[in-house]
Amino acid sequence: MATKPKKKNPRLASGRKRVRQDIKLNAANTSLRSKYRTVVKNVEKAVLSGDRERATELFAKMQSVVDIVADKGIFHKNKAARDKSRLAAKVKGLAAAAAV
Repeated sequence: MATKPKKKNPRLASGRKRVRQDIKLNAANTSLRSKYRTVVKNVEKAVLSGDRERATELFAKMQSVVDIVADKGIFHKNKAARDKSRLAAKVKGLAAAAAV
């Protein structure tokens, strides 16, 4: 089993500050990435269960989270747009199936 080599501590004060900032930013980005995946998964579950009202409600919440994550650059804007488009089509298909 290969282990990663231990990172050396930066000598300069600016480097040490950068390490502190990176830790905070990494935690914030990880949290938002997790939130993104959770809301997308919740919409997909609602679509699979066939609950049209819940799916549309969760889709509205999902859009704002996806936009926030894309604006911060955690995921590319095109990926966010692609995910929103695909889920919108699924929710719309669910509504169409309910109307028939």
